[in-house]
Amino acid sequence: MIPVYPLSGDSAAVFGLGRSGLSAARALRLAGATVVAWDDDPVRRDEARERGLNLSDYNNIDWASISVLVLSPGVPLSHPHPHPVVLAARSAGVKIIGDIELLYRSMKGARFIGITGTNGKSTTTALVGHILSLDGQRIEVGGNLGVPALDLQPLASDGTFVLEVSSYQLALNDTLTFNIAALINLSPDHLDRHGNFDNYVAAKRRIFQHQTADHTAIVGVDDTPSQEVCRSLLARNDRAVIPVSVGRRMSGGIYVIDGMLCDDLNGTAQTVADLRSLTVLPGKHNWQNVAIAYAISRAAGVSGSIASESLSTFPGLAHRMELITEIDGIRYINDSKATNASAAGQALACFNNVYWILGGRPKGGGIDSIVGNLKSVTHAFLIGEASPSFGDALEGKVPVTLSGDLESAISEATDQAKIDGRERPVILLSPACASFDQWPNFEARGDAFRTAVLAIAKPDSGPGQYCVHDHNQTGLEACL
Repeated sequence: MIPVYPLSGDSAAVFGLGRSGLSAARALRLAGATVVAWDDDPVRRDEARERGLNLSDYNNIDWASISVLVLSPGVPLSHPHPHPVVLAARSAGVKIIGDIELLYRSMKGARFIGITGTNGKSTTTALVGHILSLDGQRIEVGGNLGVPALDLQPLASDGTFVLEVSSYQLALNDTLTFNIAALINLSPDHLDRHGNFDNYVAAKRRIFQHQTADHTAIVGVDDTPSQEVCRSLLARNDRAVIPVSVGRRMSGGIYVIDGMLCDDLNGTAQTVADLRSLTVLPGKHNWQNVAIAYAISRAAGVSGSIASESLSTFPGLAHRMELITEIDGIRYINDSKATNASAAGQALACFNNVYWILGGRPKGGGIDSIVGNLKSVTHAFLIGEASPSFGDALEGKVPVTLSGDLESAISEATDQAKIDGRERPVILLSPACASFDQWPNFEARGDAFRTAVLAIAKPDSGPGQYCVHDHNQTGLEACL
């Protein structure tokens, strides 16, 4: 844990007592700050009391004594309307920040790498951490991915924090400056929290704020909004900018052509890796993640040879194109992290004969953006709150079963795949939805999928009937 010594002796309010909120409260107390905390959820308040936190309803806080409000990223800052605690802090002139801002204020001697985008953040962040580790660099990896920022270990000037940052977290940053900042891609997402796409893009662009000539901006340019971000950064000419593309050559950048990763940072293009051989990172969307991660690593001082050689040893990421097992020729893929239509569409493009499990709490736009390209889908199985609207969207395009819950969907998809007898069928959980109607997060949803699938794999099925893949060693072709 990292004590927030810059606020030692101050009073801080912490609102939202999930993982990051509790982490921030502990880190503040460890530094000698006075902490008052609150959460609208009584269960979380009880957990906080058990941890010895001083709780105070925001209506009863003496805001004149508070230095900062540390807000959970899940609490609305502006849309659909500011939470009352936000209004109270603003009217008192109290700065509102997040835990990643606290990390930066506490560890300014270290280097910071920030990675954002609509899709691919977690895979790219984990891959950067993998490459930098193999290069022998001292790193800590976390943020929106796994470990809360302040639960990471302290680093000195020879260390680097590699952070996945969401649009919610970026909206709460104040002084944070990333030495290397990467934007992978942009498509509509979280519009209920940002109000419109322009606001969402503005939040994502904050990853580049405060950068100067000593810093590097890396931008994937395969969508129009990201191209505009890249052009504006290049026009400012006040930092290094590395463009990244899958499908187009990028002078002075990194690109992928026909699966071949090319390094043109020095103006002389060199092919450095064949991405078609990376079975744990299939598809063009993963090629984009790899290209961004390679660009970040090169900007962080890793040689091209080490960066490219490290790709083949990357184990993959749980809940993102994760092969759970293969039973009787049917592959079961956990893509629970695909919480929007764009991410689900990317997964569908990687397979044929897909029995698609989707649904949950729908986001703005639903699955409208991908219903015109479902050639890989043999049958769709709908779960959760989105079932009625998704059923309407898919009507006449693919056969649909309203399964309701995940276990039923897995069972029904398995039965249908056996009946159809297609070659190398895939049962794919790629929900295109948030998980909050049935699970607290996408990890819990993915874990439920894994548990239900592995329950099907019975040891008495006989040799060669099935194989169980170690989910910690993700790989689409690695079944034993």
